[in-house]
Amino acid sequence: MEEYRLKGLSCPNCAAGMEQQIQKLEYGESAQIQYNSGKLKVDKRVNLKQVEKILDSDHASIVKEEDEHAHEHSHNHSNIKWLLGISTGIFLVALFLDTTTAITAVPFYLVAIILSGYQTFVKGLRNLTKLTFNIETLMTIALIGAVSIGEWKEGTLVAILFGLNEYLEGLGMEKARKSMESLLQIAPKEALLITGGKEHVVAINDLQADDLVLVKSGAKIPSDGVVAAGYSSVNEAAITGEAMPVEKNVGESVFGGSINNEGILHVKITKAYEDSSLAKILHLVEEAQETKTPTELFINRFSRYYTPIIMVISALVMLVPPLFFGGIWTDWFYQGLAVLIVGCPCALILSSPIANISGITRNARNGILVKGSVYLEQLGKIDTLAFDKTGTLTKGFPYVETYENYSDEKFLSVAAAVEKHSSHPLAKAIMKKVADFPYREFEATNVETVSGQGVIADVGGIKYWVGNEKSVQHVTIPENVQTSIDQMKREGLTLVIVADEKKILGLFGIADEIREESHSVIQALHQAGIKNTVMLTGDHEKTAEKVANRVGVRSYFGSLLPEDKVAKVKELTTKGKVAMIGDGINDAPALASADLGIAMGKGTDSAIETADIVLMQDHLGKLPEAVSIAKRVNRTIRLNIALALGLKLIALLLTIPGLLTLWIAILSDMGATILVTLISLTILWERKEKDKRMIEKEVEPQHS
Repeated sequence: MEEYRLKGLSCPNCAAGMEQQIQKLEYGESAQIQYNSGKLKVDKRVNLKQVEKILDSDHASIVKEEDEHAHEHSHNHSNIKWLLGISTGIFLVALFLDTTTAITAVPFYLVAIILSGYQTFVKGLRNLTKLTFNIETLMTIALIGAVSIGEWKEGTLVAILFGLNEYLEGLGMEKARKSMESLLQIAPKEALLITGGKEHVVAINDLQADDLVLVKSGAKIPSDGVVAAGYSSVNEAAITGEAMPVEKNVGESVFGGSINNEGILHVKITKAYEDSSLAKILHLVEEAQETKTPTELFINRFSRYYTPIIMVISALVMLVPPLFFGGIWTDWFYQGLAVLIVGCPCALILSSPIANISGITRNARNGILVKGSVYLEQLGKIDTLAFDKTGTLTKGFPYVETYENYSDEKFLSVAAAVEKHSSHPLAKAIMKKVADFPYREFEATNVETVSGQGVIADVGGIKYWVGNEKSVQHVTIPENVQTSIDQMKREGLTLVIVADEKKILGLFGIADEIREESHSVIQALHQAGIKNTVMLTGDHEKTAEKVANRVGVRSYFGSLLPEDKVAKVKELTTKGKVAMIGDGINDAPALASADLGIAMGKGTDSAIETADIVLMQDHLGKLPEAVSIAKRVNRTIRLNIALALGLKLIALLLTIPGLLTLWIAILSDMGATILVTLISLTILWERKEKDKRMIEKEVEPQHS
């Protein structure tokens, strides 16, 4: 499939009509016109000249050069604005002449109609010959009818206001597209490739895995890789939405599209650009624009029947009162024309797509990848959030929460000697704690690992045991030590006991460290309208209870196997709309079982691929805002639909007393379209920086 950018797309109905025509061409069956993103996808075997002819029939065209895109868009809108300005001037002259000699005003009215409405008129006549009924057809019939009964003034006003309506509609959609395009332009274009000790500028798509590139201060890192040499702080906002720079040293991974703040980095590329996290994100964000929500699909189906129904109602308004109630033909013919204009479905069709694009864009700026409008709508309906514990509400690695030292001289020294060469997570947690204190360093010998218990080793010629309660069965435990052991177990801590042949030297109480932001995030989610927060974990009940109480979730379930998590999620879905949040790998079955799967991925491939929504950060700090944006999008769409239908209903009710005029009809339609567009675009507005910083401070994790 070949992909082309289009200019001149201002009407979703027109885009759908052109798509159908292109699909009738040879090899054109799979053609798609993506109205939201302004793109054409078509089989490369299709005759492009025929495609361009179809596009030209609706004043759309293929953008020949990428760098001319913005200029051509603005040029197209300038032409329309210029024509509308001239038409308005001529209309004002006609109004002045109409007050003196009415007949002399007619040519001026005619010129104003032609300048502002000829595009609509030509398309409408073509549609009439094909018996295709859409907005252009309605407006063409209305214009012909107004002129035929001598309503030059109102006919001209209809043409100008409809032209203005189309212009503003296109402008609103272009604003949403440009916001998305600015997001997509973060991808780097070139890279400095180092070969044979020399630097060469190469296109980003020419980079391969294992290439070495030079990234200067202020430059973008071209693709995912590892720092081979140098040290710098890197801005990863393009990927994660995080404003704070991240320090990068040799051996640490970096994302393509992130910016080197200072210094020089040599980066070994690990993925070709098309396989990088950034490329996948941008591709999915682009695709997300074109997905249709159930609301949009319903509106599209509804509008297909809506226009013919409006034409039937218009005919009834024209015919029934004169035929059966003695009404005046010209008066009711005029009322019928006004009904045609009121029936324009533009505002209704636009009620959803601009709001959805705005919501997807806002979330993408925050490093939250929503894979489609359908998932954004679903997120806005969620009332229950189920969290995996490990790595989601907690950091996913153990730390020493508390300890008891019964032998000042030996406890820490023996623990360090036995654990320092171990790669076990508990050993690493103990070494991190021991490093906070002064201790004598010894070497352990005759190290023996006892499965299910711990480690036995010699330190300074004396045998020591480091492990769980089973490992110290040879020791008589004093009452005060047993009390400490029982207390730590009640708190859900994992025990590591250090003992010699006769007594216990000390205890470590180890837990999975809770993320600093978890409590404030859960609070913010409750404030955002999430009624039920649930924690699911494989850890035992005491640990689950402890974490649940600290983070503030409203319910929890412990000792769950993977299949138990799936069953629990399915049970929750019977009571409400459920989103499951996990790491995107281990929790894949539970994510798939929920109404919505949300992965915390830090940009990992598996997270991007498996979940419906991906948090590109390694924390939940941005989730409450994502929920709020989704709920706002849904509220906006409902408001838009109510405005679009409400204004039309009010206008139609004016036909009962015969008060509906052409200019009221066009103003009601234009007013609805403008309101719908402007309300949808407000979703793109960011909060004031001060307010935003306060929110981020509340939910952002404190990095040590």
